[in-house]
Amino acid sequence: MSDLPGIVITGISGRMGQMLAKTVTTSGKARLVGAVERSGHDWIGQDLGAAMGGAANGVIVTDDPLEAFAKAQAVIDFTAPAATLEFAKFAAQARAVHVIGTTGFEPGQIDALEPAARHAVQIRAGNMSLGVNLLTKLAKTVAQALDADWDIEVVEAHHNRKVDAPSGTALMLGQAAADGRGITLEGNTESGRDGIIGARQPGAIGFSAIRGGDIVGEHDVIFAAAGERIVLRHIATDRAIFARGALKAALWGLDQKPGQYDMIDVLGL
Repeated sequence: MSDLPGIVITGISGRMGQMLAKTVTTSGKARLVGAVERSGHDWIGQDLGAAMGGAANGVIVTDDPLEAFAKAQAVIDFTAPAATLEFAKFAAQARAVHVIGTTGFEPGQIDALEPAARHAVQIRAGNMSLGVNLLTKLAKTVAQALDADWDIEVVEAHHNRKVDAPSGTALMLGQAAADGRGITLEGNTESGRDGIIGARQPGAIGFSAIRGGDIVGEHDVIFAAAGERIVLRHIATDRAIFARGALKAALWGLDQKPGQYDMIDVLGL
């Protein structure tokens, strides 16, 4: 057991944090060696297992990421952009693989992640599931085959506590469609329509977001032309798929050189 790679999870009290802890602990492929939460959180100083409502497991929740990362070979991080930027620096210092499932980054924040990747493996994806990454490849392929007479719309649905829109997965799918069409996503996006907005711009990639209940994640990429539509769809019913993908990414990253990667790289697609 002690020969298994050690993994630290940030944002441990959140739904994804707890799911990641369970996934790593039961995987038989890695050890959970650290758990990080923000300063002042009630879980700081507590045994993680007990804090999660189960048996003690010897992992004490801390607000000191550098100390935690120094004991690990990999860090799995589903938090917030500002926190992830700080964690990237600590992961680089510890030379630990940094798996980033955080979404909601601004372009400048994404650029700010690059310096840390010169010293450590950094794997970032808007979605860690195999199915979504296959959908991304399909979206690019279909967009390559169709001209601008086909409108592209990405429709996503998530639970009512999600704070960013469009979702990171929706943006990943939109980027794939833009790449397939040979255009930039930034200059060819329609999002947040409301009121008298006029006709859709030819060639634009649209985004629509739905928030409600406990929806884990649903994504459609719609290609619509006169008289016909193509709909590519992925539905997630259990967020464990994201945890399993993140663990797969962490283990894959152990054998890579420092640099920036995504799940397409991990899955060899």
